[in-house]
Amino acid sequence: MRIKELIHEVKHHAPFAAAATLIAIGIVLFIEYYLQIDISKESFEIFHPLHVFASAMVTAGIFYKYKPKMIPTLLVGISGAIIIGSLSDVIFPWMGGNLLSLHTHFHLPIIEKPALILGSALVGSFIGAKTKITNVPHFVHVGLSVFASLFYLLAFSPEFNAFYLVISFVITFVAVIIPCCVSDILYPFFFLKEKIKHCSC
Repeated sequence: MRIKELIHEVKHHAPFAAAATLIAIGIVLFIEYYLQIDISKESFEIFHPLHVFASAMVTAGIFYKYKPKMIPTLLVGISGAIIIGSLSDVIFPWMGGNLLSLHTHFHLPIIEKPALILGSALVGSFIGAKTKITNVPHFVHVGLSVFASLFYLLAFSPEFNAFYLVISFVITFVAVIIPCCVSDILYPFFFLKEKIKHCSC
């Protein structure tokens, strides 16, 4: 996994990730302060498994396209989706929240709800291998990751308010852009031992 390729993918996806983050923050502001509906833990519990599903679909789809063997594909798809998804949705937001003194609680779904997360990754990997669709799920993957990361900050940070929501742009952007590029583009090619084909999405 070369740094040059990671930088290429980050530059390629940064504008969309930034736009998706701004849109997500705008939607959250509308829900929280106009509709006056609190975004709860349940919102994160919905978006995180969906993110894992989409991530597994893309990672497995790319891997199977170059090495059409189901068992290795499932292993790569499941491991990539869960490891990178946990970094993006939980670890990075948790670290960022605590750096801002939000007292963000730690909540790792793969430990607390393993059947749901493993099931989402397994089904996503199987569908990705069978369909080999990668571009559209990657677009969806980034959007789901933005909402999952943002909802984690909202649901597990008791000190959160409108001011921190604006600052959360940086946390969410970093939490999404690097893990998503690693998961969707670099991770499968790391196991394929082939030159990375830069995505065209």
